[in-house]
Amino acid sequence: MAFDFKKEYKEYYMPMNKPEIVNIPEANYIAVRGKGDPNEVGGAYQQAISVLYAVAYTLKMSYKTDYKIDGFFEYVVPPLEGFWWQDDTEGVNYTDKSSFNWISVIRLPDFVTIVQFDNMKNVARFSGFFFLLHNPSVFVNSAGQRHHPVYSST
Repeated sequence: MAFDFKKEYKEYYMPMNKPEIVNIPEANYIAVRGKGDPNEVGGAYQQAISVLYAVAYTLKMSYKTDYKIDGFFEYVVPPLEGFWWQDDTEGVNYTDKSSFNWISVIRLPDFVTIVQFDNMKNVARFSGFFFLLHNPSVFVNSAGQRHHPVYSST
């Protein structure tokens, strides 16, 4: 049976009864970042998410190819997670979605190194937006919504 992060780490992915801080141990995440309205058909966000999943699934299915990753085990691709914010806005201004900044992430197994990551970016034929994150902190509210603090320099 494939390893499922959501089932194995319920404390990180399932809603709590009350808001709380959840400290996530160090882990690898593949990430894309950009700016713009996430609902724009064919916009930057939709394009970035489709490429993010292409790379995530290319890594997941690599065992069916000639490219073998040391330490590979079968796993379920974890859920998409997101960081959202607007510059110079207190709270959220939903009437101006074009001003949204975003970083979307998918957790990767520890066996994925920067070498495999770069290899799969090339296989997916896309090199923009991507970077690897380690150990983002997560706040989960009582509705199960995951919030990640994002710090940027001004």
